[in-house]
Amino acid sequence: MENHESSDIVEAIAIPSLDFAPQHYEEQLAIKAAKVSDLLSPFDSPPMAIFASPRLHFRMRAEFRIWHTINDDVRECFYVMFERSAPKTPIRITQFPIACQPICNTMEPLLTAINASDILAKKLFQVEFLASSTGQLVVTLIYHRQLDEEWATLAKALEIELDISIIGRARKQKIVLSRDFIIEKISVDGRYYQYEQKENSFSQPNAHINQAMLEWVAAYFAVRDNNTNEDFIELYCGNGNFTLPLAKFFRRSIGTEISKTSIASAQRNCEINDIDSIDFVRLSGEETACAMRKEREFRRLRHIDLDSYNFTTVLVDPPRAGLDEKTLQFIARFQTIIYISCNPTTLANNLTSLTQTHRIDKFAAFDQFPYSEHCECGVILKRTE
Repeated sequence: MENHESSDIVEAIAIPSLDFAPQHYEEQLAIKAAKVSDLLSPFDSPPMAIFASPRLHFRMRAEFRIWHTINDDVRECFYVMFERSAPKTPIRITQFPIACQPICNTMEPLLTAINASDILAKKLFQVEFLASSTGQLVVTLIYHRQLDEEWATLAKALEIELDISIIGRARKQKIVLSRDFIIEKISVDGRYYQYEQKENSFSQPNAHINQAMLEWVAAYFAVRDNNTNEDFIELYCGNGNFTLPLAKFFRRSIGTEISKTSIASAQRNCEINDIDSIDFVRLSGEETACAMRKEREFRRLRHIDLDSYNFTTVLVDPPRAGLDEKTLQFIARFQTIIYISCNPTTLANNLTSLTQTHRIDKFAAFDQFPYSEHCECGVILKRTE
């Protein structure tokens, strides 16, 4: 890590790349929701439900670069972030009020301890936080050097002092001092679900909005006449975030995901929640479609008889690029499509195809990322007979 003069650091109250203005949150959300509504207006959608985020302390994940300065032979580390428009100009972060309270409460004492120890500070490059709504916190310290027993001893003492879990990372090295996950607890349709969320793997960043999304989807099935002969499949299932609470409405379920870590967490989450009606399989969205169309056999599916399933409902939560044409053709075969999107533009593009066979039955906007232009959307489509 290079040394940088303190004059290079920009003091800022604002949060980089965000229009952080809690006093204007409702106005910002209204503008964002109107844009999403206009974008989807050509598809004859019903009125859009809007789910607001808390104004403060809503993020369960945060990451900061560490900037090192030397003044009068005194070394000091700072949290910094960067504006997209000025990616080489570090902005010192002394407060981060969008982060949840466990993160906010830990940032200052953690940095104080790092600055008090040459071993903990030496070539520290980045700090990442992962928290649960129940107060658990995993902190990952990432270095440009290999870590040794001296580092582990000091980090373990700090872990105990701050009542957190610390992980040390360097090139081809990962040291877990106690654990590398948190357990999130979410109430959906009258039941609490526990989720193992692993460090360095995807999890929903806004716990309040995540619960709103799960409740919104579950409410759609809770009021219908349940048919125990119907089965459910989810693509891009992650750690089973949606799969677990939706499984109760179907006879059997399958969740597919390309990430080994996420699949392992999803299987563990079934055990934690005593759910035995779900099979999780490591497949990409395209591979899942190929398997369902019998275009290719997969050893990872050898224990599953796909012909025995009566799939009526599919859930997709794709990356920002949306769904490719083959996957769109594949999901169009289902009676009900639940599409969770982190990019309204690609959602609109995909709806151009999907609304040829389906109509939008339910539509919602979820403010997963307040003070930004990003908006999470959900649509539930029913096949038109």
